Amino acid sequence: MSDKRRRRVPRQVREQQIIDMAVQVFARRGYHPASVDEIAELAGISKPMVYLYLDSKEGLFLACLRREAERLVAAFRKAARDVGPPELRLWAGLSAFFAFVTEHRDSWVVLHRQTSELSTAITAEVARARRAVMAEVTGLVRDGIAEATGSVRLGDEEADFVAHVLVGAADSLTDWMESHPDETPERVTRRLMNMVWVGMRNVLGGEFWEPPEPPRTPEAPPSEEAGEESTEG
Repeated sequence: MSDKRRRRVPRQVREQQIIDMAVQVFARRGYHPASVDEIAELAGISKPMVYLYLDSKEGLFLACLRREAERLVAAFRKAARDVGPPELRLWAGLSAFFAFVTEHRDSWVVLHRQTSELSTAITAEVARARRAVMAEVTGLVRDGIAEATGSVRLGDEEADFVAHVLVGAADSLTDWMESHPDETPERVTRRLMNMVWVGMRNVLGGEFWEPPEPPRTPEAPPSEEAGEESTEG
């Protein structure tokens, strides 16, 4: 068997190698400045081979988005599977989310920061990935509310709101974690759960916050001129 034949890599393995290198380059340089030449060199293949496997620079970026989004959702789903009541599953899933961001920083940069002002196809793929994460969170929140109240209708209404709060907060907290490297995924998750889940539980128990009523302005006494006018009339 020749050396060339021994070195042959299956297509699926080669594609993953290219994507591995592309995630690093896109995360470090951004979409537009990233060079396919650099990606090809890091992957140990020629630039035409990159295009042969993944069609274009946009196709390569889309492949990165899809793979990393699937990995993130899979990590959340696996952690949240069969670990007790819904709130513990949500805790486990959010912990896995923050762990993924911590351990795969390049992946999160590609998913979270490199998608503004890009093509319609890329924007749509990012939206699809976000919907997949939102669906997982919403399902766990809905189960938790239904378990706490026995009301599926209330769960459907509240779950969507709470899931958006959680996912939006998680997005923002990934940036906060970068500037607080001593914070562990577990501690960040605990703080988020205390802020959102405990608050939601209080609301479901009938405790609501309302802004205070504005002070009533006392009515001004009628002026003397007004009295004189009415007398003359």
